[in-house]
Amino acid sequence: MDPARDPSSIATCTTCRFKEDNSNYWTMAMYFKHRNGSFIRVPQIANENTGAPDGGMTIYYIEPRAPTKNRTVTIFPQGFRMRVGNPALRSNIYGMNHPAVNQTTMRCWDGSGIGPGTPSTGATDSRGFPTGPCKGGIRSQVYFPQCWDGVNLDSADHESHVSHPVGAQAPDGNLMFGTDCPESHPVRIPLIFMETVWDTKPFTDPSLWPAEGEEQPLVWSMGDPTGYGHHADYIFGWEGDSLKRALSDEGCMTSYPGICEVLTRRSDEEMAKCKIVPRVDEITEGQYIEKLPGCNPIQRGPEPATVISDCGAASTTIAFPGATRGV
Repeated sequence: MDPARDPSSIATCTTCRFKEDNSNYWTMAMYFKHRNGSFIRVPQIANENTGAPDGGMTIYYIEPRAPTKNRTVTIFPQGFRMRVGNPALRSNIYGMNHPAVNQTTMRCWDGSGIGPGTPSTGATDSRGFPTGPCKGGIRSQVYFPQCWDGVNLDSADHESHVSHPVGAQAPDGNLMFGTDCPESHPVRIPLIFMETVWDTKPFTDPSLWPAEGEEQPLVWSMGDPTGYGHHADYIFGWEGDSLKRALSDEGCMTSYPGICEVLTRRSDEEMAKCKIVPRVDEITEGQYIEKLPGCNPIQRGPEPATVISDCGAASTTIAFPGATRGV
């Protein structure tokens, strides 16, 4: 998207709870690979205690906390965007003390609850795909960088202009909290935390899984069967000073959305009406398909994946009315 185009002014609707938020929040889709080699998209379901929208994700804006020294937060400027995670990764490249070690993880729900521990540090959290069936679903967990160079709205890799904080970790063991921005990226921006819940309950039947000793059957839509290519994108699109007002309001920052009186709350029905028209004429969900959509063959690694082209993927586009939405 052209940085000069402001989502807050061109979006015709948003699936976000608050009308003022026309930002774009994106992550890849999860697929299940059947024993016969075909794929089906894993549905998304509402997160714990968040109502009943049509799938979707939960977005948190989190303030810095102790022992962070600089707690002054700068609101994203118009045109700002960033990516977290690397879609080409097929192995864990981060050590336990690396600032990015907990940036993308998954929590395996066993069906008895959401599990204990801060996201990314719990006993059932993993950086790659869980190795066994998750009877209650899988929650993907993404921490975006919270330090900015203060100059660039974007960068060639969509990452270099931002950074995770560095320094001592918080008491809960999560490096994302209680740390300070490096000198190269001194401007503190809001910490965006994204949760997406995948309904793996229909895919726990052992007869659907590979034979014992073979790889687990989940795969990200870009052909990643390891889970390490987990990534997400953000394009800022809040209207006017609405995000600043929300971050300054105690009701918005300490409660569920219903008590955030400085913003306009929308119903589940209003959110569900906002739909994007498909751009490519191909089947991507609702039934088993022979291969993943697009040019995304399985690349197991451990070396990074490479871009594949000329694979015979569907390329017929559908007439598009030109409307946009915040997601």
